[in-house]
Amino acid sequence: MEQIKAYDPKGIILSGGPCSVTAPDSPRAPQEIFTMGIPVFGICYGQQTMVTQLGGVVERGHAREFGRAFVTVRTHNALLDGVWDEGAKEQVWMSHGDRVTKLPDGFEITGASEGAPYAMIADNNRRFYAVQFHPEVVHTPHGAALLKNFTHKVCGCRGDWTMAAFRAESIAKIRKQVGTGKVICGLSGGVDSSVTAILLHEAIGDQLHCIYVDTGLMRKGESEQVVSLFRDHYNIPLIHEDAGSLFLQKLEGIFDPEQKRKIIGGLFIDVFDDCAKRIGGADFLAQGTLYPDVIESVSFTGGPSVTIKSHHNVGGLPARMNLKLVEPLRELFKDEVRALGTELGMHPDFVKRHPFPGPGLAIRIPGAITAEKLEILRKADAVYLEEIHNAGLYDEIWQAFAVLLPVKTVGVMGDERSYDYVCALRAVTSTDGMTADYYHFSHAFLSRISTRLINEVPGINRVVYDITSKPPGTIEWE
Repeated sequence: MEQIKAYDPKGIILSGGPCSVTAPDSPRAPQEIFTMGIPVFGICYGQQTMVTQLGGVVERGHAREFGRAFVTVRTHNALLDGVWDEGAKEQVWMSHGDRVTKLPDGFEITGASEGAPYAMIADNNRRFYAVQFHPEVVHTPHGAALLKNFTHKVCGCRGDWTMAAFRAESIAKIRKQVGTGKVICGLSGGVDSSVTAILLHEAIGDQLHCIYVDTGLMRKGESEQVVSLFRDHYNIPLIHEDAGSLFLQKLEGIFDPEQKRKIIGGLFIDVFDDCAKRIGGADFLAQGTLYPDVIESVSFTGGPSVTIKSHHNVGGLPARMNLKLVEPLRELFKDEVRALGTELGMHPDFVKRHPFPGPGLAIRIPGAITAEKLEILRKADAVYLEEIHNAGLYDEIWQAFAVLLPVKTVGVMGDERSYDYVCALRAVTSTDGMTADYYHFSHAFLSRISTRLINEVPGINRVVYDITSKPPGTIEWE
């Protein structure tokens, strides 16, 4: 409460989270926030703790909702102003197992879904609002408008923040933190680390040195693109370390996805450390860590988030190398990083590139990894992305990739029996990677890409398409 009072907020948003309010010692908001006289907005778990703390009831054991759902609007309030009308049935994104079963005094139902009879509730006198769904994700189509109504109309915020301001603030912070020190930045070839490097270069110039560890787990032609971009276009000092054979050797016979990630992360640190010693005299390590990495990897500031999967770019390196950490993008989501890249003048084709995981193709080959499988997957992935570009769909999709399954099936090719791998295709829509829905390709497109993959990529004789949303699945298979 001391922090909250010192901040003097115009309103408070209670976010979602993985806990159950019915469990002992589950998180609660400070009770005093409900007597400060300011608006409060509860989302998912935030709704449930608000209801519990104000005298309502939340129960387990009812129908769960994960993914797309529809809310019927019953009554109007300030949150819905100009967005949803009474009687409308609107799409939202759900992710809950518990649900509200009794409202506190002063609240009324403003909307209900099939699995959540109290999907939207409000106490208009106290300006308390709560929803069971997630308005902060792109799959609640008008969710951003609901949030804006809360921040701007209910709370009275101005909304004058810009990415140009963030750029200027970040450069000032970097210069203050780094001073005259030398910074080493690890490049992965993705948008995050590239934006980090370019922002740092703008802030500190020749004090920045970049290292690109080529794990041999990259997509087709990716390493060449990275080296060309930073050495030739931006003229940033770069070490390109080809360590593909070493990574493949260490991954031989490893099946468990978490073990793969940890091996890749540990070996990456070893190779990176060796490169850093060659540069010498570094004081800081820069990483392209984003907020979703933090949320899914560690419990942020000791809070109630859970570890979903390891991300090798959020731990290990600074302690090992005795370096201080510079992470200018740590509080940004992917869509904001793209906006920053545009603000920095990066080419649109690079800024709009689909995300690529730190462990690379290793987590797109469930089971053991071999050089043969990597070559098959590279070819399949290149063909798939080429077809997406040819169809003019690349910018509509958040992320698209092929997965080589550890399954062989019988096929008939050229009147002969074949026994080859199954290739799974994945394409999703999202804005921040925290939630995602599968992309609705036409059957004609799927038929065309299946034919190309089987005809052009030796080793594949069957193609499937993944239509799982996040949640309950993750975007990557491992």
